[in-house]
Amino acid sequence: MIVVMNRIPVNPKYWKEFEESFQQRAGFVDEFPGFIRNVILHPLDNTSDYHVVMTFWRSKEDFLKWTESEAFKQAHVRARGRPEDFYAGKNVFEMFEVVTDTEERKE
Repeated sequence: MIVVMNRIPVNPKYWKEFEESFQQRAGFVDEFPGFIRNVILHPLDNTSDYHVVMTFWRSKEDFLKWTESEAFKQAHVRARGRPEDFYAGKNVFEMFEVVTDTEERKE
C-alpha cells in the first residue's frame, strides 16, 4: 500500500471553502481501481497554513493510472477557477510506501 500526501498551503481566509470542496466533492476517485481512502487534515491552532490531503492506494501503479485518467482531470476542474491568492505557496507532493499499519492488527 502507498500513501500520497499533498501539503497544500491555503490562505486562511479560504480554509472553509477549501475544506467544503472536499466535503462536496464529486467522488470521482472513490470507485477508481486501487483506491482505498481519502483523508483531509486541517491544521490545529493555526500552527500551519498547510492542509494535508492524503490518499491511500493499493499500489503506486494504481495511483499513476488515476493521475492519467479523465476522472482525475474532472476531479480537479474546480481548483482551476480559484482566486489568485487562494493558495499561500506551492503544493508539496510526497509519496510513501506503508511499512507497518496498526489498522491491519484490528482485522
